[in-house]
Amino acid sequence: MQNVTKEEQLIETSAYVSVSAPKHALFLVTKRTMDILGALFGIVILLPVLVLVALLIKLEDPKGPVLFKQQRVGRNGKPFNMYKFRSMVANAEELLEQLLDKNEVNGNMFKMKEDPRITAIGKLIRKTSLDELPQLFNVLKGEMSLVGPRPPLPREVQKYTAYHWKRLEITPGCTGLWQVSGRNSVGFEEMVELDLEYIRRRSLLYDVKIIFKTVWILIRPNDAY
Repeated sequence: MQNVTKEEQLIETSAYVSVSAPKHALFLVTKRTMDILGALFGIVILLPVLVLVALLIKLEDPKGPVLFKQQRVGRNGKPFNMYKFRSMVANAEELLEQLLDKNEVNGNMFKMKEDPRITAIGKLIRKTSLDELPQLFNVLKGEMSLVGPRPPLPREVQKYTAYHWKRLEITPGCTGLWQVSGRNSVGFEEMVELDLEYIRRRSLLYDVKIIFKTVWILIRPNDAY
């Protein structure tokens, strides 16, 4: 009997149908309202932190930019520019090709614990996830939500199967089930399953729970790198 791969079994059993169940318009409007209010609240409350991080980055590398703008893939495959505080050397993208063979996670992601491109300040803000704070501006622009799947890189999406594409059915988030479930200790396929679980279960209460878990991670050491 011919061996059948997991992907082929999923296709044969029609498992590639959308996992994003239709949501009532009230849910979508309320979630968007929560995103806007939450992002504005976060920017105002964390403004001193945003300014301090920006100053530290500039002091360490006066010639480099404070913000790092990177193209990511959003809902339904639409590209957008995601903002982060720069935590790597200015030419980090150019150096990536030399490090791809040192990837420490399985699947279509690149993670390296001792990445030589990361700056001293970068290590600190990554450990505390402060480098992610500028994504609040992406939320205001409607490109991201407070909670949702991690927005992937275009080169990652090029390797996606139809099953992986399901995680792009909704707006990506600043935080999500993957981020509060082990993050760098979770491989790519496990991340996909966590994202699909979130898509199936998503609700305003579920979002609030994930946000509170994220805040807790921000104030204690975690495995981010």
